[in-house]
Amino acid sequence: MTDTEQAIIAMAAKKTSSLAMVITLGLVAMLSGLLVVITWQLTLEPIEKNKRIMIEKAIFQVIADAQYRQTYAITNKGLVSGEQGDGLPFYAAFDKTGQLKGIAIASAAQGYAGMVNLLYGYDPVCECIRGFSIIKMAETPGLGDKILTDEKFLTNFKALDARIDSDNNALKNAIVSVKHGSKSNPWEVDAISGATITSKAVAKAINQSAQVILPKLKPYISQLIYTPVEKQE
Repeated sequence: MTDTEQAIIAMAAKKTSSLAMVITLGLVAMLSGLLVVITWQLTLEPIEKNKRIMIEKAIFQVIADAQYRQTYAITNKGLVSGEQGDGLPFYAAFDKTGQLKGIAIASAAQGYAGMVNLLYGYDPVCECIRGFSIIKMAETPGLGDKILTDEKFLTNFKALDARIDSDNNALKNAIVSVKHGSKSNPWEVDAISGATITSKAVAKAINQSAQVILPKLKPYISQLIYTPVEKQE
């Protein structure tokens, strides 16, 4: 066999090897993608179920004396019952007689290690925020999670001012986080020293949501004052 023939055979073998490698890598990539899709599909329902459970618990944590709740949304057509993809969703919570006890609204903002997802309670009588509950976050244990245990920080939300301006377009005063120990107004959130970023995330999440939904919600509060128990979800 001549040198030329040997070179041709070697080149052909190299091409065959390269093609086999490309095919193998392609199959591995396809298999990996398929496994990711299957895993996502299998875990989606449990994740959504756990999220619904967390929200359900959070509603009754942030609204005192509530016995049941109803889901609503504000849409271009007005106030509608149930979730609407193009609407602003919220939960109205009632006592056992059907009297409105408060409104629960979900929101989120970027924290130190990821998004801080929370649900806060709005009292339309005092036009104030009365508590919040974390749905999901990934903040540093021992630091960021102080927002759940620091009593002074939680005091911010006993009656956090969320009044609407005279034009009914936004909050009269933006809800803002201030340096620890410098709070002087009822719409300010006194941050936690050592967990400032997470503290700011809570204030930002509530403010961003409240600025949009509360002015739109105000005209419908009178419709929610009393909801018969038989309408419970």
